[in-house]
Amino acid sequence: MLKPLGDRVLVEPLEPEAKSAGGIFLPEAAQEAPRAGKVIAVGPGRRSDDGELIAVGVKVGDIVMYTKYGGNEIKIEGKDYLLLDEPSLLAIQD
Repeated sequence: MLKPLGDRVLVEPLEPEAKSAGGIFLPEAAQEAPRAGKVIAVGPGRRSDDGELIAVGVKVGDIVMYTKYGGNEIKIEGKDYLLLDEPSLLAIQD
């Protein structure tokens, strides 16, 4: 598996909802791209100006929300992932 560098996080996007809140099944073209995913790997963190390591605020297994256009799409062994930097993460789902 890929090991992110710095404050980067490898995320597996969650599948988009196939039906609406009212129970109507949505065609693929109408499904909104997911902006949430499961953290697969986390980098060691970034260095502060004085050289201190600042750890990333998420851990493997967390479900995170991220910005709409954040990160780089990559494919590993046929699966799609996003490589995001920590500022692109918006929230952790409880």
